[in-house]
Amino acid sequence: MSKKIFIVGTGTDVGKTYVAGLMVKKLQESGRKAGYYKAAMSGNARGEDGRLIPGDAACVRDISGIRQPLEQMCPYVYEHGVSPHLASRLEGNPVRLDVVEKGFREVCGEYDFVTVEGSGGILCPVCFDEEEIWLEDVIARLELSCLLVADAGLGTINSVGLTAEYMRSRRIPVKGILFNRFHAGNVMEEDNLRMCEHRTGLKVLACVEEGAEELALDSETLAGLYEE
Repeated sequence: MSKKIFIVGTGTDVGKTYVAGLMVKKLQESGRKAGYYKAAMSGNARGEDGRLIPGDAACVRDISGIRQPLEQMCPYVYEHGVSPHLASRLEGNPVRLDVVEKGFREVCGEYDFVTVEGSGGILCPVCFDEEEIWLEDVIARLELSCLLVADAGLGTINSVGLTAEYMRSRRIPVKGILFNRFHAGNVMEEDNLRMCEHRTGLKVLACVEEGAEELALDSETLAGLYEE
């Protein structure tokens, strides 16, 4: 049976995809069969054949070196760089949870460790017009525990604290924090880590420095975060 984890960001562009790619890479290089999945991707470019390329999936594949087919990694791919609920309103093909779950189960059937990435932050609306679906509904449907990815810079105490408190109030399990764009020796960023741990009660599991090619977390500890 596969083991899985869900990556939640404190907001858009905090580096969820980059960190997810490093996680998949670490697992793959340790001899584990690792896969990736995301329910919906927005802001994607078109290839020469006119079809949309799932950019986040391609990025994870490039970083990690896995050969998972792009079409297996995300069932809903949109061109507009907006929230999935608005992108589907503009383009059609709204997200359905049964389709998301089916694709997820298929990936789980082929890979031993599956890293699932969310869209935006925890309050991202995934579908609204046809059915009201929020990111937390995807997490609940797939029955996953979460890791929180945040930018290490200015403002992160607020965004981490609010995200963690909301998730706790909704009984969404969070296993720890991964800080991206971290600069060792930066007094403010190192203090941010301590303050976030103090405020949330969550442990900072790893810090990803700018341009890092490896996740500073041993493979056994990382694999232990994933659950069946």
